[in-house]
Amino acid sequence: MTREATASLPYRRAVGIMVLNREGQVLVAQRIDMPSDAWQMPQGGIDRGETPIEAASRELCEEIGTCNGAFLGESRDWYSYDLPPDLAGKLWRGRYRGQTQKWFAFRFDGEDSEINLETEHPEFLAWKWVDAVEVPKLIVPFKRDIYTAILAEFAPFLPR
Repeated sequence: MTREATASLPYRRAVGIMVLNREGQVLVAQRIDMPSDAWQMPQGGIDRGETPIEAASRELCEEIGTCNGAFLGESRDWYSYDLPPDLAGKLWRGRYRGQTQKWFAFRFDGEDSEINLETEHPEFLAWKWVDAVEVPKLIVPFKRDIYTAILAEFAPFLPR
């Protein structure tokens, strides 16, 4: 699918979740369906009738296998990204050009052993905690600007 072909498609409404541990490190996970070294923070679509915070709480449980997170904050704005043309026709049956996301920060209050990627519908094959400064280096290029903006907006939740 070409960029011109996707330009008229809508964005998928979704949420992104920055999960922080007690030390202020960020959880990143490696997708099962992307054969690359790219990592991402948990994210997912907003279901019909669901508020963004409800979607974020649900996605946290569904993607990392634990609901043990305390809400810290919500992004001021929605952040949008376009998929690269080679992915646009494959993801979400080609119905969306990318996503527009509301971001949330949660503090993980549990033990690492509670994080379980073997969920009902697994999306990740590995996870790790990283310092916030490392996150943009691990992300696919088409999402880097959003991740950089989110890290700046959520800086008050990060260690100084």
